[in-house]
Amino acid sequence: MKNLAQTNYTSALETVRELKQRYGNTWNAINPENAARMISQNKFRTGLDIARYTASIMRKDMAEYDADPSQYTQSLGCWHGFVAQQNMIAVKKHHKTTNKKYLYLSGWMVAALRSEFGPLPDQSMHEKTAVPSLIKEIYDFLKQADAIELNDLFNRLEKGEDVQDLIDNFESHIVPIIADIDAGFGNEEATYLLTKKMIEAGACAIQIENQVSDAKQCGHQDGKVTVPHEDFIAKLNAIRYAFLELGVDNGVIVARTDSEGAGLTQKLPVSQEPGDLASKYLAFVEAEEIDIHAAKEDDVLLKRDGKLVRPVRLSNGLYKFKEGSNIDRVVLDCITSLQHGADLLWIETPTPNVKQISHMVNRIKKVIPDAKLVYNNSPSFNWTLNFRNQVYEEMLSEGENMTGYDRNDLMNAQYDGSELCFRADEKIKTFQMDSAKEAGIFHHLITLPTYHTTALHMNDLTQGYFGDNGMLAYVKGIQRQEIRKGVACVKHQRMAGSDLGDDHKSFFAGEKAIKAGGNKNTSNQFKTDTTVQEGKKIKEMVI
Repeated sequence: MKNLAQTNYTSALETVRELKQRYGNTWNAINPENAARMISQNKFRTGLDIARYTASIMRKDMAEYDADPSQYTQSLGCWHGFVAQQNMIAVKKHHKTTNKKYLYLSGWMVAALRSEFGPLPDQSMHEKTAVPSLIKEIYDFLKQADAIELNDLFNRLEKGEDVQDLIDNFESHIVPIIADIDAGFGNEEATYLLTKKMIEAGACAIQIENQVSDAKQCGHQDGKVTVPHEDFIAKLNAIRYAFLELGVDNGVIVARTDSEGAGLTQKLPVSQEPGDLASKYLAFVEAEEIDIHAAKEDDVLLKRDGKLVRPVRLSNGLYKFKEGSNIDRVVLDCITSLQHGADLLWIETPTPNVKQISHMVNRIKKVIPDAKLVYNNSPSFNWTLNFRNQVYEEMLSEGENMTGYDRNDLMNAQYDGSELCFRADEKIKTFQMDSAKEAGIFHHLITLPTYHTTALHMNDLTQGYFGDNGMLAYVKGIQRQEIRKGVACVKHQRMAGSDLGDDHKSFFAGEKAIKAGGNKNTSNQFKTDTTVQEGKKIKEMVI
C-alpha cells in the first residue's frame, strides 16, 4: 500500500524552499533536501492522523472479508512499543507486507505489566491513563521503525543504489490497533473521556465488554456480572460520539459479550412495555413462583406470565440467570449491539470449537447477515488438549480403535507422534482459516502471546546462563540466531535510533557533529546490513 509516495517528498521539498526564500538569510543553514527527507520519514503528525488512516484500513478489510471470508485479519497482543515494533518489522521481513496484519492491545497485559500498582489481575484496577499511554508508545516505536528504514533507503540512494522504487512504494509499519477499554472504566461519561484519549493516541478500534465496570473479571475467569442492554448501549453511544467529535468518522467499535460464561446480573432493568429489551433481559433471570402472602419484607417481586415470581437473589445483592440461558443471551447481546452502532462482535467462549462458535454466529446472521467476529485465540485455552479431545471424539465416531489412548491423559508426550496428534495439530493449524469461513470470524488475535514468549525465553536463557553453559547460552540461543536469521535488532544501537540520530546531527551541525557510528563503534562487528543481505540472497537465487 502506497502511503509515503515520492510526491510527499517533492511537495515537502518545494515547501521548504519557499520558506527559505520567505525567511531569507536566517535560514541559510537549512538544507531543503534534508528537511524534506525528515518530513517524508514522519508522515503521521498526530495520533488522530494515525486513527483516521488505520480506520480506513480496517473498513477496507471488513468489506473485503464480506466479499471473501478467506480474507480474514490477524494480530498479536503487545505490551510494549518495542515488542510491537519488532512484531511489525518481522511481519514485513517474512511476509513482505503488513496487509491484513494488526496489533492488539490487551487490558489483561496492561494490568499485569504496565500498572504503577505493580502486577494486577484483569479486573480494571490499573490506571485508565496506562491504556492510551501504551497506544502512544506503540505508535512512537512504529514511527521510529519507518524513520529508520526510510533513512537507510535515502542513504543508499545517495550512494548511487537504485532504491527509488522502494522509497516511492514504502509501506509503513503503522497498522490498526484494536484497543481494549475493558468495561469502560466507569459510567458512560467516563467511557467517553477515556475513549477520546485512546483515539487521540492513535486507536481506530475500541473493544468494550458488557460486564459491570466495578466488578469486571477476566473473560476466562468465573464471577462475571453483566449489565442490561440499555447500559451497554449507552457506552456504545459514548464511544461513537468520541469518534465523531475527533473527526474519526469511520472508527470501529467492537462489542464484546461475556454472557456465555456469566451467570449473574447486578441490575434488573425497568421494562416500559411487553417484549422490549428490558423485558427480554428480565426473562433470563431465574425466579421462583410465589404467593403474595409468602413474600418477605422488602422482597423484590416480578409479574411473569400472569404469575407473581421472586428473582433468585444472592446475599451480595446480585441476581442469577437461568441455567442454560447463556447462548440465548449471547445471541441477543450480539444482535442488540449491532443494531445499536457496534461494527464487530467479540464472543468469549470456553473452548476454541468452530462448530460451537458457528452455531451462535449463524443465529445472529439470521437477523444481521453481515455480522462479523473478532475472536480471541486465547492462551487461556489448552489448545493441545481441546483439539485432541475433539479428534478423539471424531475418531471414536468413525469406528477407530481407541484403546491405545488414555482419554484422561491425552496431553501425554507419548501421543505426540500419533495419528490423533497429527489430526489435532492440523485442526489447530487451520483453525483460523476454518472459523473465518464457517463461523464469521473476521479478525483473529492472540491476547497474550508476547507475555508467554517473554516468560518462555527467560526460562530457557536463565537455565543455561546460570548453569554450565554460561555465556554460550546467550550466544548460541540468541545472538547467533539473530545474526543468521537477519533479525534487525542484532544491531541494537541502530534499532534504538543511533544511526538515524547521527544523520540528523549531521543535518543540524554539519561537519562539527559528533557521531556515534565511527570506527570504534562495536556494532561494526555486525557489518552486513540485513536489507542488503536479503537482496543478495534473492539475487543469488535468481542466478
